[in-house]
Amino acid sequence: MAQIAPPAVGSNEVTSGPPHRAILRLALPTVGAMLTQSIVNEIDIVFFARLPQPESSNAQAALLPSLIILWLFGGSLSAISVGTQAFVGRRFAEKGYHDAGAVLTNAAFFSVLAGIVFSIIGYAATPAILGAMIKNEGARAAAEEYLRWRLLGVTSMVTTFAFKAFFDGIGKTHIHLVSAVVMNALNIVLCWLLIFGNAALGIPKMGIAGAGIAGVASTYLGLAIMLGYAVLPSYRSRYRPFTWANLDRGLTWSVLKLSIPSSVATIAVMTGFALFAAIAGKLDQIDAAAAASTGAAIEPVNGAATTVIVGILKLTFTACLAFGTSTATLVAQSLGEKRGDRAEVFGWTSVRLGLVIFGLVGFLEAAFAPQVLAFVTHSEMVQNAALMPMRVMGICTPVIAVGMILTQALFGAGNTRFVMIVELILHFTCLVPLAWVLGITLGFGLIGIWAAGVVYVALLAGVMSWKFKLGDWKHIAL
Repeated sequence: MAQIAPPAVGSNEVTSGPPHRAILRLALPTVGAMLTQSIVNEIDIVFFARLPQPESSNAQAALLPSLIILWLFGGSLSAISVGTQAFVGRRFAEKGYHDAGAVLTNAAFFSVLAGIVFSIIGYAATPAILGAMIKNEGARAAAEEYLRWRLLGVTSMVTTFAFKAFFDGIGKTHIHLVSAVVMNALNIVLCWLLIFGNAALGIPKMGIAGAGIAGVASTYLGLAIMLGYAVLPSYRSRYRPFTWANLDRGLTWSVLKLSIPSSVATIAVMTGFALFAAIAGKLDQIDAAAAASTGAAIEPVNGAATTVIVGILKLTFTACLAFGTSTATLVAQSLGEKRGDRAEVFGWTSVRLGLVIFGLVGFLEAAFAPQVLAFVTHSEMVQNAALMPMRVMGICTPVIAVGMILTQALFGAGNTRFVMIVELILHFTCLVPLAWVLGITLGFGLIGIWAAGVVYVALLAGVMSWKFKLGDWKHIAL
């Protein structure tokens, strides 16, 4: 590896200027990119709503568990982005540009190999996981069709995150925006053609499987665009990310040591939400058992409503995450410049911006919940079930923003182990058991399950605020 230059004194072109401007300069392209990329999955919900019943509800009930499984395998590996961004941000601030490129080389190489392995494991484990998560036969069959294709995209997902982390780490957040816009445009076109079919083009109707094919194709296009930027002379000559000599087991392990706690946290989050969705599915199982004597077919209303709520709120979560990711870059670079005080200013400034922006967003989500729900599902039963939880979570949106922004800020500082421990504790001693007690044991139903989510986000925001204020993360060496 090239020699690291002495730390720069003062701010660079990324961290310069008033903190709120620096945050918005990085965050706005990131918000646009991540919202656009999130639509890759949200467009599925909208299209599924236009399928006939019960295919529509089965597809919507299958989508959330399917995405949880996809993120269980792909998302856990995508945590490589946490270590990559933290190291790249530090090396960039220290003007060790070749070293920043070497981080990408090792992260991308690991992502390709591990992505292939995790895809194979995913195919082997999916039937058993779906059997535990989804009790409705129609929804489970739909999920199997979807994942049969989407698991092919684990490698592209993970590798794209490695490249995104590199570009975010050097402050070029607009690159992922370009990639996300193009890949989402392709996804919309392919979803329309493959879900509903097109007789003129000889394309049969494929339903939820068509959405899976469209998702895979779009993610590989997104990766191709990121690669195209990386080979441009301006990046290739300055950072040298495609030099085989950059491969270094020690560096790879350093990045992984920082990323593994984030990966464990991701697995905890996905497992926690999988159990959360399964508890909502349990309500449908109870309803089906009660209606068995009448011989009537029962819609998986609670599972579909949970998918719809998460799908809508995920756009907000994604925007919060984008603010946090940008804050992570600024924290990492400030620490690379040996300016812990400025890193702290960036964190709290981002929190204040988040409270204002996402306070407004949450108000709109709560106020216009009926209209939004009517757009994403045509089932009146699903709309009615989702309405109150949707309004409650909309009100909690600013609290969600605080928790997610400060979580990412601590990731940028390299304090990944603390985040892992907090997520493990909150998911398995709070979110999951409380959802069961409130929703099933005490009989509050879906609103009781989502009340557990409110408690979880409040505790997450409180703990992360305490840890960031403590300031010991300023002394973590990378």
